Amino acid sequence: MVTPDKEAALAADIRLLGRILGDTLRQFEGEATFELIETIRRLAVASRRLEDVTSRRSLAETLDALTDDSMVVVVRAFSYFSLLANIAEDRHHIRRGRAMRLAGAAPLASTIRGLFADLEAKGTSAAEAAATLARVKVTPVLTAHPTEVQRRSTLDNQLAIAEGLARLDHADLLPEEREAAEDDLRRRVATLWRTRMLRPVKLGVRDEIENALAYFDYTFIDAVPRVHADLEDRLAAMPGAAGRPVLPTVLALGSWVGGDRDGNPFVTAEMLAHAFRRQGEIVFDHYFAEVHALGAELPISKLLTRPSGALLALADASPDRSPHRADEPYRRALTGVFARLAATALAMGLKREHRAAVGQAAPYPDAFAFAADLDAIDTSLRADHCAMIAEGRLRQLRRAVATFGFHLATVDLRQNADVHESVVAELLAGAGVAGDYLERDETGRVALLRTELATPRLLRSPFATYSETTAGELAIVHEAARVLAAHGPDALSQYVISKAESVSDLLEVAVMLKEAGLLTPGAAPVSRMQIVPLFETIGDLQKAPATMRAWFALPEAKAIVDSLGGAQEVMLGYSDSNKDGGYVTSNWELYKAETQLVEVFREAGVRLRFFHGRGGTVGRGGGPSYEAILAQPPGSVQGELRLTEQGEVIASKYANREIGRRNLEALLAATVRASVDESGNADRAVFLAAMEEISESAFRAYRSLVYETEGFVEYFRGSTPVREIAELNIGSRPASRKPSLRIEDLRAIPWVFSWAQCRVMLPGWYGLGTAVEQFLAKHDEGGYALLGDMWREWPFFRAMLSNLEMLLAKADLAVAARYKELVPDEKLADEIFGRIRRELDLTVKAYFGITKARGFLETNPALARSIRNRFPYLDPLNHVQVELLKRYRAGDAEERVKRGIHLTINGLAAGLRNSG
Repeated sequence: MVTPDKEAALAADIRLLGRILGDTLRQFEGEATFELIETIRRLAVASRRLEDVTSRRSLAETLDALTDDSMVVVVRAFSYFSLLANIAEDRHHIRRGRAMRLAGAAPLASTIRGLFADLEAKGTSAAEAAATLARVKVTPVLTAHPTEVQRRSTLDNQLAIAEGLARLDHADLLPEEREAAEDDLRRRVATLWRTRMLRPVKLGVRDEIENALAYFDYTFIDAVPRVHADLEDRLAAMPGAAGRPVLPTVLALGSWVGGDRDGNPFVTAEMLAHAFRRQGEIVFDHYFAEVHALGAELPISKLLTRPSGALLALADASPDRSPHRADEPYRRALTGVFARLAATALAMGLKREHRAAVGQAAPYPDAFAFAADLDAIDTSLRADHCAMIAEGRLRQLRRAVATFGFHLATVDLRQNADVHESVVAELLAGAGVAGDYLERDETGRVALLRTELATPRLLRSPFATYSETTAGELAIVHEAARVLAAHGPDALSQYVISKAESVSDLLEVAVMLKEAGLLTPGAAPVSRMQIVPLFETIGDLQKAPATMRAWFALPEAKAIVDSLGGAQEVMLGYSDSNKDGGYVTSNWELYKAETQLVEVFREAGVRLRFFHGRGGTVGRGGGPSYEAILAQPPGSVQGELRLTEQGEVIASKYANREIGRRNLEALLAATVRASVDESGNADRAVFLAAMEEISESAFRAYRSLVYETEGFVEYFRGSTPVREIAELNIGSRPASRKPSLRIEDLRAIPWVFSWAQCRVMLPGWYGLGTAVEQFLAKHDEGGYALLGDMWREWPFFRAMLSNLEMLLAKADLAVAARYKELVPDEKLADEIFGRIRRELDLTVKAYFGITKARGFLETNPALARSIRNRFPYLDPLNHVQVELLKRYRAGDAEERVKRGIHLTINGLAAGLRNSG
């Protein structure tokens, strides 16, 4: 429990930053504007925390009287307060974690310390722990985000402010040092106030690539090697350990940015090449800096040491002929390594920003050769009793090379199954093989595609003219082949098929890979890339086990799997399944699909690796990753796990290096725990039956509102800022897959984002209330007892309700009622809003009835405190957003009005700490 005295430092930080923001407003906007904003702040706090009706009325009157210019300033001020509060909260999490360690508190289960404490408590031997970790591989996959609101400039300034707060934590600061630190914070906040919050032009794919790569500088390049070192050191410290093992890579990074073409026509072969060029430049910049620093740290003379023969050979091969370093073989060796890196970067077409090499050298053929040279340096140091020296920068660099290679992150290719279908149909027709592919049934398609995989003949002809789509898709796979040759086998290893629903969807990709030489044809095809079906809708999830069983029944499929080490990856889509069937049914169908797929793979003798397409917020499968992994079905986490990290979640998890490391540790700890417990008790049959019943009722309730209620689309588009979100310059990908107004065609991200802005949070809870009410009506009082048992004993059910609780705590229908007024049809608005209100009331009643909690977030006081502190500052933003939407939709074309709307969207996303 976070006690008030433990919150004192946080309160002090928030007061300090609030005071500095106020001083900044005085300086740049004048005393009158400062007093206006202070008045609004006081009224907002009183109306929210004291529930004072007079204050609420005065707040509304004050906000309604604002001019357009004043509105923009008010929105910016309250947005920046939320942003500064975020910084203070993140800093407090770090502070509390350190304080707990210093006090000798038991480590959190989600940390590496906590994991090893539990392993030792269970009597796990060092050898057993090492064997378990050796089969673990966790890969967070960064994605671009069509509703990412934060600019890189703003994020950089936030990090600088966080560093300033950290400086002030030092108890031994002299008065003048404290004053200087606060002055620096004032400069940073002043810069923030004068920095444009919104982008003037729409983000392009190149921008998204740069945004994603920033997190490698912020966190990943430093944290990932350190996490590996920590694991190895803790294994060595376990009782009975026979030295320190060298683990394989247990934590790596993936990316969709530059490879995800689903619904984004701007991701092309050129963008894929650019992504890898930039990734190469980032990782080579790191290597150049580290090798140069190592050279400075190792002026070891051979007159005082006994370097190995391999090290001397490496030094002699160096172009460094300086007489000043003639007796310093380690420096000369590293100078040679630097020269070879420089030659490699040149050969790969990478731009360099570091010093020039001292001479010419041959490029490295691959990252393994680079690693071998570093290994030679390490071996020589250890053989000469200099292991302590080898344990520093060199160890971190060696692990970085093993993890990041020359590619930095594995980029997935992704495209929609419908696109593959049309491309393959055009290729088959153009080659004279079959002009009727699209008219064939599934059996006919599979037979034809299997024949194509058996023949070495290519379908593409240099003399044929292809559609823009087909030419673009072929260019992508050919560029992928070039990337693999240049950057190594880990650069590209997954091809994800969106909307996969049949075996032919997988075979079509196999045929396309064959066209680029990424799949070798024959009776037993050999593939260089995983063909990964993504099951997204409720129907696709229900058919997934049958689809994979049919896939494994094909000899060609088993050969492809065998060529990839006997593993097959399956991706599960959380976002679209939620939009399709609602929160409850999405969670349940995902759980069932995983359970059934485990059995299908066991029957086929294939190793299963799940790729979880979790979104940022709960309505898209988000929520705490640690609990989510532990809530997976028994046997579904088999050591390997991939999951997406999206948009603003990437910033909140990984922009700060210390918080980033803690989140990486949580992913690893949960994966190890779930893998160790995979043979645990099976789910109770009564729980499964109850959940099936609840899901069916929740599905009907959700579909009835969203897809079967006449006028719902009109209500949604009127009562949320979805139209205005689509106009923001916050992503390269269109908000809808097709130019239509249908909910089916809207992307899940703006769907969730829009409901969050108006504080309804509908995708994260709708349907549960009705489902529980109907369940209790059928099962009498025993129903609540059973649901309570499920809450206490079943990790899946507990995680589902815990995530739902977070959104119930953030939902506010008093605020949402003002958005209802934006719907032109008043009768329609009242009817649908009334249904939403009734369902929320039922859901809240169900939650408290099941959990017996006395209030929201009892077990998460930090989040409860955060919501309590920031809601008063969000209310003015929502009020102003509604007023500006009214003006804008009434035809007010003033640029300030449109800008004000976009600023409120930005501010609310920052304050709620999620967008979609």
